[in-house]
Amino acid sequence: MSTVTEQEEKKTPLETIDENLRIPEVLPILPLRDIVIFPFMIVPLFVSRERSIKAVDQALAENRMIMLVAQKDANSEEPGPDELYDVGTVAIIMRMLKLPDGRIRILVQGISRARINYVEEGPNHLQAHIEELKEITPEENLELEALTRNVRGSLEKAVNLGKNISPEVMTIVTTVEDPARLADLAASNIELKVEDAQTVLELVDITPRLHRVNELLAKEIEVLTVQQEINTQAKGEIDRSQREFYLRQQLKAIQQELGEGNELAEDIAQYREKAAKAKMPKPVEEEVDRQLKKLERMHPDAAETATVRNWLDIMVALPWSKSSKENLDLKKAQEILDNDHFGLEKVKERIIEALAVRKIKEKPKGSILCLVGPPGVGKTSLGRSIAHSLNRKFVRLSLGGVHDEAEIRGHRRTYVGAMPGRIIQAIQQIGTNNPLIMLDEIDKLSSDFRGDPSSAMLEVLDPEQNNSFRDNYLGVPFDLSNVMFMTTANILDTIQPALRTEWK
Repeated sequence: MSTVTEQEEKKTPLETIDENLRIPEVLPILPLRDIVIFPFMIVPLFVSRERSIKAVDQALAENRMIMLVAQKDANSEEPGPDELYDVGTVAIIMRMLKLPDGRIRILVQGISRARINYVEEGPNHLQAHIEELKEITPEENLELEALTRNVRGSLEKAVNLGKNISPEVMTIVTTVEDPARLADLAASNIELKVEDAQTVLELVDITPRLHRVNELLAKEIEVLTVQQEINTQAKGEIDRSQREFYLRQQLKAIQQELGEGNELAEDIAQYREKAAKAKMPKPVEEEVDRQLKKLERMHPDAAETATVRNWLDIMVALPWSKSSKENLDLKKAQEILDNDHFGLEKVKERIIEALAVRKIKEKPKGSILCLVGPPGVGKTSLGRSIAHSLNRKFVRLSLGGVHDEAEIRGHRRTYVGAMPGRIIQAIQQIGTNNPLIMLDEIDKLSSDFRGDPSSAMLEVLDPEQNNSFRDNYLGVPFDLSNVMFMTTANILDTIQPALRTEWK
């Protein structure tokens, strides 16, 4: 058996066929792998399979006629009778050329549709007993005329949308009078799938055939339209990028002539270097890179440039990956507490218990220590001693009188004077991501129309949430799970109940 392995060039236009040419009842079969050939089409084919070559040799030895039938499965190397379509095209071999690699190249012209009644499996190739299919041509009517015009118009529209159809074919489209030939010509030049092309080949009635071709052309035009929109959009993106690049180069040249612009470029380079050293998480790194690209397009004196610079200054200064090495030596901690504070045995015992839990579990998700007592009893100094014993940096935040939620969550970067919240500011100033933060006078937090700081503090202290704490000014999450929080209060009654459950 044979197959078509390659199609060298486009199908050529219609040619005349001798009307007195008699088609035999038995012809050798040439299976086609990925193409359907229509009557009157001239197509060059490469044939490589041994059985196909023998089928071509027999056709040349007899009457040069061969039955061209499409395979149902293009991957089948030796298709049997059940793997071939029932309707194919009788073709005449016009020329044959043997190639050095053993393949042959033939030029065939379709003659007529034919149906295979049954197939004989010979020793060398398949032979088909065929029945020629005569076309059913209706009398001229308005429907036929309308379909013919639609097919012509759709082909012209497809060409205008970029479909590669040769000018010779389009010339024939405008001049051919036979609607059957027009339908076959259109179907053979819009690169249909084998299944779709086969449906056209099997229609012997001209009106349904034109209907089917018109449907396939409408689908092809829809695809071509979308394709053209995508290409236009892509071209617009490329043109805009090229224009922006050209304008930036011009701007750089002008700034160099004026002695301006170098400072901003140097600052951006420094920001990139500092951001690389900071070892930020991937989402934070992407946001910093986006803002740096935005800064490159800004004028140095623009108001927004200062805002972006301030934001970048804080981002590269935050200790994203810098931490101090913790020391969980409980004996040393006990010594430091005893040296710094006389008495307070129950308090110090509770602190050592909390530190013992931290030693057992690297990141304990438990309660937060809250030291309660009147002013001057040593609450804050106890926190400083704990930080010293753990080898953590110590920072104290006084929350007395804080009534604005932005003090905790930070201000949004929508106005001049926006800044991060106190937590992020403290971490930036201390320079490590695992300090001990003493939240002093937590009982004196108040709330008003600007929000409830106590509710914002819940996100800061909750170990289930603070690993992705989002400051409004930063706009990206910061991990607070490494921070050790302690709080102090004079009384417990004024502390919000939900917040109070965080402490022991």
